[in-house]
Amino acid sequence: MTIQLPTGAPGARILGLGSYRPRRRVTNDDLAQMMDTNDEWIQSRVGIAERRWASEDETLVEMAVAAGGKALAASGLAPDEIDLVIVASASLRAPIPGIGPQVAHRLGVPRPGSFDLNAGCAGFCYALGVASDNIRAGSSRNALVVGVERLTDVTNLEDRTTAVIFADGAGAAVVGASDEPGIGPVAWGSDGDQYNAIEIAAGSSTMTMAGQAVYRWATTKLTETLVEAMERAGVGPADIDVFAPHQANLRIVESMTKRLGFPETTVVARDIVQSGNTSAASIPLALTALMESGEAKSGDLALVLGYGAGLTFAGQVLVLP
Repeated sequence: MTIQLPTGAPGARILGLGSYRPRRRVTNDDLAQMMDTNDEWIQSRVGIAERRWASEDETLVEMAVAAGGKALAASGLAPDEIDLVIVASASLRAPIPGIGPQVAHRLGVPRPGSFDLNAGCAGFCYALGVASDNIRAGSSRNALVVGVERLTDVTNLEDRTTAVIFADGAGAAVVGASDEPGIGPVAWGSDGDQYNAIEIAAGSSTMTMAGQAVYRWATTKLTETLVEAMERAGVGPADIDVFAPHQANLRIVESMTKRLGFPETTVVARDIVQSGNTSAASIPLALTALMESGEAKSGDLALVLGYGAGLTFAGQVLVLP
C-alpha cells in the first residue's frame, strides 16, 4: 500500500530513526517513596510502570545530539547532506538562544536552516510535517527532526497528578526526498479555547494540567483527525501496520485503538508503560523501540498522532524506514 499525493507532487520519506533514553530508571515504587502514591494507583490511571529521568549531564542538547546522531547514522547520510534541522521541545528553560543550531553544530551539520518548534506534545508531528513539506517544495534536500524533553525540569514533584506522568528523553528522524511518497499530508489543527488546559503560567516554573479535560478531549475529538490523516494518505484502518499515537496515557491509546477498528495484526505502541509521557519525544521513541524489538519492520505503514498543550494536534501516515 502506498501513500497518495496530488498528481505531480514530489514525495518525502523517513530515512532513519534514532532515540535516547536517560540512564536513570524510576519505577512506581520509587515514586511511592517520594510522594503519596503507589503502583496500583498509577497503573490504573495512566498505565505507566516506570519512566526515565535525566541526570544533570543529560541536557536537552546532549540528548538531542545523541538521538539525532543515531538517526543520521541509520539514514546513511553524511552531516553535510542535511540542510534543515528542526528541534521540537516544550521544556526549554532559556528561550534564547534556541537549541536547534547548537544541535546542528554538535552533529557537524554545516550552516543548515535551523529552529526550535513548540507545539507541546504534538511537536514532533508538527516538525515532521514542516520538514516533509519543505522537501516536497524543494526548499530542502534532507532534514533532521528531533523531539526532545526534560519535563522533570518543569514538573512539581509534590503534585502527584503530574509527577507520576512526565519523563525525559529524545527521538529523531532524518527525512529526505523520495520518488514514492513515504509521509502523507499532515492533518493538524488546534483547539485554542482550551489553551490553558496544560500550561506553565506566567511567573511559575512548573506545569499544571487539567487531566480530566485533556482526557475527554483526546478520547472524543481526535479520532476524526486520525481518520482525516488516513483519508489524506489514501489508506484505511485495514492498511495500517503500526499505530503509534502520542504516549500520554495508556487508556487513551486503548480508546483510540478500539474506536478505529484496526485488524488484530496492527501493532499498537505502548511505550508509555516503560517511558512515561515524554511529550514531543514520545512518538519517535515509540517507533524506534518497535523497530528495535522487531515488532515493526521497514516498509510498514504507521499511523501517528501527536496532541497536547495549545491544545494542538497533528496526525500523519508514514512508511517506516
